[in-house]
Order: sequence, then C-alpha cells, then structure tokens
Amino acid sequence: MNLKPQDVLVVLGGVCKSPTTSSYQERSIQLGLSVSEVHAADKRLHAAGLMAEGRPVLAALEEFLVHGLRYVFVPERGSVVRGIPTAHAGPGLSALFHVDELPPVWPSPEGTVRGLSFSPLYRSAPEAALRDIKLHELLALADALRGGRARERKLAAELIHQHLSDALYAA
Repeated sequence: MNLKPQDVLVVLGGVCKSPTTSSYQERSIQLGLSVSEVHAADKRLHAAGLMAEGRPVLAALEEFLVHGLRYVFVPERGSVVRGIPTAHAGPGLSALFHVDELPPVWPSPEGTVRGLSFSPLYRSAPEAALRDIKLHELLALADALRGGRARERKLAAELIHQHLSDALYAA
C-alpha cells in the first residue's frame, strides 16, 4: 500500500485537530476531502506507521516529513500566478525570511499574492489552509521541506519539531 499526497494532508490535519475527537464527516469538511478519502487515508497512514490508535505517531511523522517528503512528493513549479503563500513565504517562515524574488504560492482564485506557482500536496490543501491557520502553517512548512533551499528546510524542520512536540504535550 503506497501513501498518497492527501494522506499527508490528513495526518497534518490530525496534528491540528485530534482525529479521535472528531468524526470522519468533520475531518472531511476540515480538509476538503470526501469521507471515504479520509477513511482510506487513515488506513494507509496506519499501514505506514504514521498513525496508531486514531492519532498521528509524531516521531514517525517528523522523520517522514523531514527526511522523506521531498523525495516522495516532489513539487511542480510554474509561472507567475495569483495564489496563497506557501513554503518560506507562508505562515511560520515568512517572518524569518526577506526575499526580493517572487514568493512560492499555491495557485488559487482566493489568493491575494502574486508569485511563482508551487503545486500543493493535494488539490484541496489551499482551501483547507484558508479555513485553518495552523494547518496552513504546517502545510507551508511541509512545502518548505519539499522544495526549499537548505536553510529553509533546516528552519522548517525545527518548526515542525516544535509543532509536533507541542501536539504531543497537548494530547
């Protein structure tokens, strides 16, 4: 069983809002996925060891995000579009970087920033990010790990570690 890009969206959504305290219906609305997609993602995440007993396995998730994500889900980059900031331009890292070049953005008609197209992990990720700032931050950090330069990846890994540690203590 192979992981799919929406599985990363589902597990990061689980970091923001515990899957054990929300129904499949609530999670599907949160993530912009169908109930069956969330259920299938949970099954794949359990098989991969990234979820257990309905919760993300934070140590395994961190290892996968930091060391594997960029090789499994390579981002596609494109032309200048209007969109939602991600990677080093998204919440979390944008305060740490001042870059004069066009920022990476998920193409979206609801976006407010002109930048270079950067493919989201899954098509519903931009809309889900607009509904939940914490999820937006986690997805942007994941994108920095997927397609950032060495310094951006290093800082994103540190912030991911901090978020996952906070989630561990909140559980």
